[in-house]
Amino acid sequence: MNDFVRIVEVGARDGLQNEKTLVPAATKIELIDRLSATGLRSIEATSFVSPKWVPQLADAAEVYIGIAKRPGVRYPVLVPNQQGYERARAVGVDEIAIFSAASEAFNQRNINASIEESLLRFEPVIARAKADGVAVRGYVSTVLGCPYQGDVPVAEVVRVAKALHAMGCYEISLGDTIGVGTPTKAAAMLRAVADEVPMTALAVHFHDTYGQALANILACLEAGVRVVDAAVSGTGGCPYATGASGNVATEDVAYMLQGMGLDTGIDLDALSATGRWLAQLLGRPTGSKFTQARTPAGTDRAR
Repeated sequence: MNDFVRIVEVGARDGLQNEKTLVPAATKIELIDRLSATGLRSIEATSFVSPKWVPQLADAAEVYIGIAKRPGVRYPVLVPNQQGYERARAVGVDEIAIFSAASEAFNQRNINASIEESLLRFEPVIARAKADGVAVRGYVSTVLGCPYQGDVPVAEVVRVAKALHAMGCYEISLGDTIGVGTPTKAAAMLRAVADEVPMTALAVHFHDTYGQALANILACLEAGVRVVDAAVSGTGGCPYATGASGNVATEDVAYMLQGMGLDTGIDLDALSATGRWLAQLLGRPTGSKFTQARTPAGTDRAR
């Protein structure tokens, strides 16, 4: 069994994009640089979406240029279309991520396009990326439920994931966007996708709305996945999900994996300190149970 699990850190993008208070570019750059020093090998840096739709990430170019890129660490960015791709390439981006949903209703509400339209939109982006030698990661959201249509057929998850992989995405991240999944359903969904897409090309992305994220990750690890998305300090969360509590905390995922004897390459103390520092800047307690347990009362200060 492969005992290395790659954690894809999404806090700087998925975690911060829904913050109501604008986070300065300098703070985002420091966050990513701190994360780079923890041993993480994949850190999603930002998103080149229209500032009109996501004003929190209007500084994408400034952030990407400003981070100190460490050898051996990947810094993918999200792009929604060709214009976003061109903006990303203009500042030297060498890995992108694209996204669709397994729910027609969610896709329409989120990007005003059907699933098929979203896939067609990405065909020229992936073609350009291939020509430029740029790696492409794919996201499929709402894999275990949708805030608008409720249950999402597993067959739709399989169809979209298979399409993205066939288009050229080296890895497909399967996202429980609203955090409604439970372990048995999560593992069954993953296995169904793995029947059509190699398990080595799959990742899982769980939000912790119902407190099920770690259990879901464990079930998927047992099913064979070895790539897990997470956000430092448990930041983020789908704005459309009632009671959404954020992504699963990277610190808690790393603690669980290390306790299982699985290698992540992460310095957990450094990661926890970074999460505590970020939570203070955002003016709220950390979402990491590990950090909460390791922080004595009255000493919630970043190191």
